[in-house]
Amino acid sequence: MRIRTLLAGMTLALVGCSTTPSMTTDQRIALYFEHAGPPVQSFRLTRFVRHTQWTPLGDRALAVWISQSRGYLLQLRGRCTGLAIAHTVQITNSFGTVNARWDSVIPRTVSVAMPQSCRIMRIRPLDGTGLRDARREMRATVRSDRPADVVEDTGPDVSDRPGDYLPTSEP
Repeated sequence: MRIRTLLAGMTLALVGCSTTPSMTTDQRIALYFEHAGPPVQSFRLTRFVRHTQWTPLGDRALAVWISQSRGYLLQLRGRCTGLAIAHTVQITNSFGTVNARWDSVIPRTVSVAMPQSCRIMRIRPLDGTGLRDARREMRATVRSDRPADVVEDTGPDVSDRPGDYLPTSEP
């Protein structure tokens, strides 16, 4: 019985994940490139990059956030293995300044003892406010595209009791 309940819970979780609208990697990269400015030679890294302050964009780019509204799109020279599963990244710098074509991104994962160093080829400033507004607009569009007869589930109902939908066998 316990295994059956666990399997039912996992199935519901997977169904819930599959019906939730989300962006593909290509769509997310396109959105970030759309909100990136012209390339710059360098930027000042004001603090250590923690887990929540960077966003992997496939295996060739990432966004590094200096503040909530200011970030940089780092385009890498080639594929950077482990970037998508890294728990943190290390960014090389010269006295706090990250330079294109000189510095690298090093993804840190639990499973890789000798991580790959990925050279930064291009740095582009990001419009964090514009990016956040575009995401918000996309979510609103997805919600408004639902059919009018779809009603949001607000929780259990009297008709949601297990015995109500099971067929009864008459003797």
